[in-house]
Amino acid sequence: MDKMIVVGNDIFDEFIRDDGYYVDKTELIYELVAKNRNKVTLFTRPRRFGKTLTMSMMESFFDIKRDSADVFAGRNIMVNHPDFCKEWMNQYPVLFLSLKDVEGRNFELAYEMLKAVIADLCKKHSVLADMKNVNPYDREIFQHLQAQTADEAEIKNFLKTLMRMMNAVYGKPVILLIDEYDVPLAKAEESRNREYYRQMLDVLRGLLSISLKTNEYLKFAVVTGCLRISKESIFTGVNNFVCYSVASKKFSQYFGFTREEVAQMLDAFGMSDKMEMIRQWYDGYIFGDTEVFCPWDVVSYLSAVLYNEEEEPQNFWANTSSNAILDDFVNHGKIDASEKFEILLNGGTITEDICEELTYDRIAESEKNLWSVMLMTGYVSRADKAVSKGRMKLRIPNEEIAEIFKDAVVARFERTLDTGDVDAFITAMWAKDEQTASEMLSRILWNSISYFDYGEEYYHGMLNGIFTSRGFAPESNDEAGLGRLDLRVKDRRKRAYLLLEFKRSEKERDLDADCSYAIRQIHEKGYDKTMPEGYEQQLLYGIAFYGKKAKVKFDA
Repeated sequence: MDKMIVVGNDIFDEFIRDDGYYVDKTELIYELVAKNRNKVTLFTRPRRFGKTLTMSMMESFFDIKRDSADVFAGRNIMVNHPDFCKEWMNQYPVLFLSLKDVEGRNFELAYEMLKAVIADLCKKHSVLADMKNVNPYDREIFQHLQAQTADEAEIKNFLKTLMRMMNAVYGKPVILLIDEYDVPLAKAEESRNREYYRQMLDVLRGLLSISLKTNEYLKFAVVTGCLRISKESIFTGVNNFVCYSVASKKFSQYFGFTREEVAQMLDAFGMSDKMEMIRQWYDGYIFGDTEVFCPWDVVSYLSAVLYNEEEEPQNFWANTSSNAILDDFVNHGKIDASEKFEILLNGGTITEDICEELTYDRIAESEKNLWSVMLMTGYVSRADKAVSKGRMKLRIPNEEIAEIFKDAVVARFERTLDTGDVDAFITAMWAKDEQTASEMLSRILWNSISYFDYGEEYYHGMLNGIFTSRGFAPESNDEAGLGRLDLRVKDRRKRAYLLLEFKRSEKERDLDADCSYAIRQIHEKGYDKTMPEGYEQQLLYGIAFYGKKAKVKFDA
């Protein structure tokens, strides 16, 4: 086909003119304008769910300086609503501000980034400064903004200043689009610097409230972000303000790809056989009453497959931003959600109270807030479409997010291992003390978070981590004899090494027998016939696991 999979280009006009395969979301414009009278609309969605491309699409549709008939030709909005398009397409001045790049190690650096973003926006609209009907004082402030010499008051008022200038030039109120409005606050919170956060909040509160509150130059505004920051915190005094979050039914189909849209895309590129794999890895989000796939993942994977047909699914989403929110929750010093993480990692669901209005600086104050943020940012999704007074059933949406969880949980486990238990276990193993080794290993298991229904690979990874944490270099699944031994651990000083074979028991009463079976396997496959040169002693162990219980047996 003539269309291409385009990854990373979120400028709508370029995307369409480069023959990118576009999943048509243009009906959003009609529903937003023709069926609603919201002065300010906020859409909150996780990262990489198409917010910026959608905002760019709206800019192209409304912008009075453009002729967008070609990029919207054949799109749903043109086909279904021709009269609406005549009335609204390219009829209003548009101001599109993205805050996604406003960040820094401290407030001063982030503030300089904000000034640079504002300067770039002014350069995009530099023609305004040359128009005779623009107020001279506004022209002077505009020059300060463009030169990055504006003071704080001019920065806070800059949107209203530009809108007043646009209104003077075009004789019409302005459509204001603000993308990723909460990124500066999220980055400030990640710094753990309270003063940085407070200063950034003050700047954004001024910038947003001044431009959105009782502004005669505003036609309407659309804002996007990950979280709905509480109105009192940042949207003070903004009236006729409506938020559509991941829990809202309205507009739920316009962010993310539906199953039908993914099926059509796969069919267009001759990849219908990939549907089940893509569903397992990138589907599972429920927004309102619509189940959607993560669009960034779908297009990234299809692009990779077009290059290499054998490409396996991978975690595209994790590498697009920090996973600080999940890490903070997993490692929270006062909230222990280990059992809930374990339920989720094993494919289960939990039911939690959800708060849709938050502030970044209070996220970690309660478990309710943390689960709310996890939902809004895409680390968990609703398990069904039922909502009861703010309570929702939650689950991990897909394999991709499960991998992110597992990485965070494993990292926590390695950091929080009780070194006393670990040392006692390792000492007992070298001393052939089966009972102590069994007791210590069971204690370590009890304090860990297990997943994959306690599969052998979990136990294998855990034992490998235990020995690695104490300076050993275990050889995992090393070829020996007639097969592959689960784990070999060498101690050069002792000139001895451990041979470990693991089994997962179906019942607790089978632990002893499975240990014996593991030892027999070591002998039958000849794992004990390959002692490295220079070593004098090998200790053979069978280890069996059932849930969070372990049995260690030495081959005497």
